[in-house]
Amino acid sequence: MKTKFQGIAKNALHSFHGGMRLDGHKTGSLTQEIQKASLPDQLFLPLKQHIGDSNKPLVAIGDSVQKGQVIAANPSLFSAPVHAPESGIVSGIENHPVPHPSGQTDVCIVIDLDGKHDSVEPEKLDLSAATAPQMIDRIRRAGIVGLGGAVFPTSPKLSRGMGQGITTLIINGVECEPYITCDDMLMRRDANEVIRGIGYLQQILQPRNTLIGIEDNKPEATGALANALVNADLPNTELLTIATQYPAGGEKQLIQILTGKEIPHGKLAFDIGLYCQNVGTCAAITRALERDKALTSRIVTVSGDNVEKPGNWEVAFGTPIKHLIDLAGGYQTQDVSHLVMGGPMMGFSLGSDRIPIVKASNCILAMQQQTIPKNPGYHDECIRCGKCTEVCPASLLPQQLYWHARSQSHERSQEYHLFDCIECGCCSAVCPSQIPLVQYYRASKSDIRAAQRAQVKSDRARTRFEFREKRLLLKKQQDEQRRRLKREALQQKKAGVVGAVDPVQAALERVKARKKALQEETQ
Repeated sequence: MKTKFQGIAKNALHSFHGGMRLDGHKTGSLTQEIQKASLPDQLFLPLKQHIGDSNKPLVAIGDSVQKGQVIAANPSLFSAPVHAPESGIVSGIENHPVPHPSGQTDVCIVIDLDGKHDSVEPEKLDLSAATAPQMIDRIRRAGIVGLGGAVFPTSPKLSRGMGQGITTLIINGVECEPYITCDDMLMRRDANEVIRGIGYLQQILQPRNTLIGIEDNKPEATGALANALVNADLPNTELLTIATQYPAGGEKQLIQILTGKEIPHGKLAFDIGLYCQNVGTCAAITRALERDKALTSRIVTVSGDNVEKPGNWEVAFGTPIKHLIDLAGGYQTQDVSHLVMGGPMMGFSLGSDRIPIVKASNCILAMQQQTIPKNPGYHDECIRCGKCTEVCPASLLPQQLYWHARSQSHERSQEYHLFDCIECGCCSAVCPSQIPLVQYYRASKSDIRAAQRAQVKSDRARTRFEFREKRLLLKKQQDEQRRRLKREALQQKKAGVVGAVDPVQAALERVKARKKALQEETQ
């Protein structure tokens, strides 16, 4: 039965194991409204800004591009195209530093902005008559990914959700990590767009009910969403405030808090009829469906103890971090500045401020001291205190995982459910030996994935080799048969045998036999 929004539910009925109560450090970036970041002279746009298959450039050096034009894409379902945030000239397609824990470079499209602000003409879509596949296709073409941190392409996630059958739609407005306030400010400013985006998700997924989760330390954002819900016509939708606890914003933890359900090991939320989406993604969906607006910018929190004026900026993708830091008043201490993309718990260190803002850039921290260890190995030994186990929200055994990851016992690591680790950093934060446990887990995951890719590559090579050997053997047998038939035909002709086999007819028969054998082989 369809019920309208009645009010805010004050208390969540469930909780999750572990977690921590952290100092928020959010006040500094909440003192001013979201500001529109000015554009730099050049934008540096990595070809891959999402989880999935990498894009390929669709432009060449010297090409003129318009705002909203697709400049890189991949026909794969698990990818999201990259659009030009502003008009300009492509001046390079080259390696450039990109946001990555390893500090690596990757191929980026460099655009010299021309100041003309020419943009692609939007295509209209009648949303009242649009089908779910049409809406998903519009979302795909807009390059929308999960803006809560995972950056998984939204369109295949929606397609799978439709196929699985979703009973509960969960909207994540928690934003539990210290310093980060971009979602908080988004919900305050664009609450109506967030709510309309939820409505479009309901139109696509047809869930039985919708739960919006938000921490109780965001009263302004909660009030804005509540007001927007009163004026909206969303069926069976409930706004719930939950206790402020890290990492309540993790998908599995939020699901457990709001529904009491735990996602089984090796399964996804889809498998138990749940679908989770971030509030920023909901707003981006609204803009894509209503205005055909591609995802070319996002709200980024700039904060930390080494920046003059913390705040939130709407930033075009490809903008160098240095440009954004300058907008925030610059560094307080020029001689030492440790840059982090993301929060202090799950973020990673950056090698320089030349790195561009991308779809995953929710926060830039400028810190006077190193807050995230760069490399595992420089720490005290484990004293087996068990504090890491007490705070692990995934109910894992971090100490055991550490020993197996350190010794590169990958099979044992997987036995202890390494890939259930959400890399929240709670274990590292409470470790008295200051062991960067998450760094060990990330390295172990990378090694396992690399070994799996190598195994797949080896299996494919072996399959190709076996097919080639089979093909060569068949060809050898066919050649021997052809020579034998030819010899027999010549012998019969010499002997004047009546009814001897015609060599031409024999050749035609051999061709037919070869074609038939090839057809059977391919089947």
